Amino acid sequence: MQYDKTMVTKEIIKQIPKVELHDHLDGGLRIQTILELANTQGITLPSKDPETLHQWFVRGGKQKNLSLYLESFALTTKLMQNRAALERVAFEAVEDLASEHVCYAEIRFAPILHVHGGLTLEEAVQAVLDGLQRGTRKTGMPTGLILCAMRNQSPSVSKSIAELAVAFADRGVVGFDLAGDEIGYPAKKHLEAFQFIRSKNFNITIHAGEAFGVESIWQAVQLCGAHRIGHGVRLVEDMGIEGTRIESMGSLAAFILDRRIPMEMCLTSNVGTGAVKDYDSHPFPILFRNKFRVFLCSDNRLMSDTTITKEMEIAVQYYNLNTRDLEKITINAMKSAFIHHDQKLSIIYDVIKKQYAEIRQRYDLQD
Repeated sequence: MQYDKTMVTKEIIKQIPKVELHDHLDGGLRIQTILELANTQGITLPSKDPETLHQWFVRGGKQKNLSLYLESFALTTKLMQNRAALERVAFEAVEDLASEHVCYAEIRFAPILHVHGGLTLEEAVQAVLDGLQRGTRKTGMPTGLILCAMRNQSPSVSKSIAELAVAFADRGVVGFDLAGDEIGYPAKKHLEAFQFIRSKNFNITIHAGEAFGVESIWQAVQLCGAHRIGHGVRLVEDMGIEGTRIESMGSLAAFILDRRIPMEMCLTSNVGTGAVKDYDSHPFPILFRNKFRVFLCSDNRLMSDTTITKEMEIAVQYYNLNTRDLEKITINAMKSAFIHHDQKLSIIYDVIKKQYAEIRQRYDLQD
């Protein structure tokens, strides 16, 4: 088969190494696993037919209906209330990501949502770590776990999750996150948790600038000390944009650019939840072309009916990316990972750069 020497095909995208830093555990279950867990736990599902059940889970994103999108998480978390279920879902997440040639992944979950069946917070975290580590032993793909606190819960709960994250820092937990509805639940209410994390020299990523504007991103960065921003699409409100060119920037956008604060971009999720209108109007290409440290993530593989591979395919189709661009995005992600510097360098040079070079040579790519 002859290839256009400048075209990035689906076959090429499938083979290139990838890094996934924003993947919710309860948003990525396999349909077959949901059916089996529900059967063993006696939980009623909307349908026992795999395809019909799949359509139920993706309907929110397809219809751009946020309430429907979020409704499906109540079911997945309900199924994940014991050690075996948490361990299985985590293990399968590693299997699924490794099958896409992901060379490093950070999975996140909110432990407080998984203690309704009698588990302690510590037991829930350990079950997920056991699954991730079993997945790594099988696939060779290294992982880290990020613990999420929820914006709508008490700041005292957030503090306990922050303490939990630090307590497990030597066992596979690599960061602390604040997730949930931004509107009416500002990050600054959870300041004590972030102060604790920062005092322990630990890692912070915060969902911000998805459903609320620049103020939310400012709080995440300047008050809470975020080292990465989850989504951040509303940062463009702090810019003057002409076409694909940024003509001016406010102080926050300039700070994020200058300090190389990474932003975890989730194209399909953002369209499905209404954070952006469509792929064409997503700020990712503007941010990428103007040297912000952005990269692609899947967010919720089940609910958004996507994978990191599909996100790359979308970026190539809509934003005309080439393999050099995809390599840059992947390196951006790896530079932003919550692991030690020498580990990042090892994966960047021994895996990412090496495999991209091999693929360019294999397909005689000229980009």
